[in-house]
Amino acid sequence: MTKTPKLIVMLTHNDKTVENAYEVFDSSKDSKAEYWGFKEEGLPLPEMKKLYSYMKACGKKTFLEVVAYTEAECLEGAKMAAECGCDILMGTLYFDSINAFCKEHGLKYMPFVGEIVGRPSVLGGTIGGMVEEANSYLKKGVYGFDLLAYRYVGDADLLIREFVKKVDAPVCIAGSINSYERLDAVKAAGAWTYTIGGAFFENKFDGSFKEQINKVCSYMERNDA
Repeated sequence: MTKTPKLIVMLTHNDKTVENAYEVFDSSKDSKAEYWGFKEEGLPLPEMKKLYSYMKACGKKTFLEVVAYTEAECLEGAKMAAECGCDILMGTLYFDSINAFCKEHGLKYMPFVGEIVGRPSVLGGTIGGMVEEANSYLKKGVYGFDLLAYRYVGDADLLIREFVKKVDAPVCIAGSINSYERLDAVKAAGAWTYTIGGAFFENKFDGSFKEQINKVCSYMERNDA
């Protein structure tokens, strides 16, 4: 039996948290989605804390995805995640200092791999190089990985298959999942989770925000034993 990858609903568009994130979550909190998150940019910290607190009160597992590339910016994002009481820190380029901070503060750490630039991010590098990089971080105790597969300059579907097969850890396929074909690829590879944010705001799955969430979750659950 293939285990269904879990949807992480990201209240983000163009790699930034939407201004009405609280209202969007409130309207969709009773959807099928258990995992919720957003980015470190777009909302003031007090509003971030308020929203994460509401998510936790609704029984959700919470994620902060940090799109940053310098050690100082990445560490600042990790501190935000800890202050907000997040369950999992996604993103950041890997740094030992952030790994140590996450261990100290009970945060699960899922860094990026590969050569990443820009915002929205673009992923470069070789598949073999990313697998090797990930396995070196696993030895240092990270929880899993934030793989920007559909931002990859190469063959995204091949990257997903090879990475999930060769990295024995939770893998989240993040960014630009906007079609059922891409959902099929994520499921076939056996990824742990996947994020959708912008595609819901752009109505790629046709319906209200909540309807799109439920439609995607139901689609991924079909044919499961």
